[in-house]
Amino acid sequence: MKSQKITMLGTGLIGTFYTMALHGQRSRDRVHAVYSRTDERAKTFANQWGIPNTHTDMTSAIQDPETDIVVIGLPNHMHHEAVMLAVEAGKGILCTKPLARTAEEAKEMLEAVEKAGVFHGYLEDLAYTPKTLKALQSVKAGALGKVLWTRSREAHPGPHSDWFWDFKMSGGGAIVDLACHCIEIGRNYIGKDIRPVEVVCWAATQVKPIEAEDNAIGLIKYENGAISQFEVSWTYRGGMDLRDEVSGTEGNIRTDHFLRTGFEIFTDAGMEGYVAEKSESEKGWLFPVGDEVHELGYTDMFTDMFNAIENKTEPMETFYDGYVVNAIMDACYLSAKSKKWEPVQLDDWRGQTGLLANVETKDYDDDHYLIKGEILPDGREKVIIKHKETGVISEKLV
Repeated sequence: MKSQKITMLGTGLIGTFYTMALHGQRSRDRVHAVYSRTDERAKTFANQWGIPNTHTDMTSAIQDPETDIVVIGLPNHMHHEAVMLAVEAGKGILCTKPLARTAEEAKEMLEAVEKAGVFHGYLEDLAYTPKTLKALQSVKAGALGKVLWTRSREAHPGPHSDWFWDFKMSGGGAIVDLACHCIEIGRNYIGKDIRPVEVVCWAATQVKPIEAEDNAIGLIKYENGAISQFEVSWTYRGGMDLRDEVSGTEGNIRTDHFLRTGFEIFTDAGMEGYVAEKSESEKGWLFPVGDEVHELGYTDMFTDMFNAIENKTEPMETFYDGYVVNAIMDACYLSAKSKKWEPVQLDDWRGQTGLLANVETKDYDDDHYLIKGEILPDGREKVIIKHKETGVISEKLV
């Protein structure tokens, strides 16, 4: 069986999660070289995970002759440079979310990897959570009918590294950090070939002394009439809240990935250590996660990426997806300033075009459309119907 030797760029929380997933699931894939800005951190990380080669120069790490794949787990402002260096080296590239700080930056990266013909994967882990993948199967099988609305929420007390809080490095606040997840989850449910056309967004700095927003809510309108809603926060207390909903003409799905997963502990003595990502306390009611890297989607994400590399196919998430997400977030920032709906500017659209947001009708009989059917408290059945010619709405007991 094939195995992959990987250069890991970054030794922070995301680099740790990625390495845990890579060394844990398929096990034959290994991080063979690691880059960190300091020699001490590089060597500590390498010793912890059994990585033979360490680098403090990003170019030499990417050009390490023993690796074929570069995984980018760096701050947002370094993604563009890392991708261009990996393209020069002719290596496959897997980049963490968000792909870039802006759609313009993302498009340059997309064009570079496609021109070079190198493999590219967008590491959007929350699109790969076990519950999301299962829900997507149901949606694609038609269990919900036509998808009308999605809602995705990610809220926690704030990021773990200083650069997230610096607008110039990160490119934004809670939107660029968290809404990138929510937007892509919504796209998967609605259909990634359905064009996002406009957004309206509220964003504010309510708590933290920073330039960027620490809370935001947005609506994304799609060409077929579907609406996708996101809610993000860097000031939510009590852990990390990850919830998604999707509603269609024939049903709905609700998922809770992290805060309420059926694993709850109350302790007055304390856990004396790490509980779960973004957990704020070691005492009281705690919500540990059984297999964190699996529940957050890292395991299935890397399995999909490396299977695609070996099968010479596209993974579920590519740089193109990252570019579309960046374009939507750009529109969100414009809307937050203008206080109105703003169009999503996509210079490169590869999906369907000319879709209409038509209302789907269901016949009750030859003369009427069915609006709704219900069972009354006394057991009788009633229907609400609309006459096809006159438009008159009436009710009828069956």
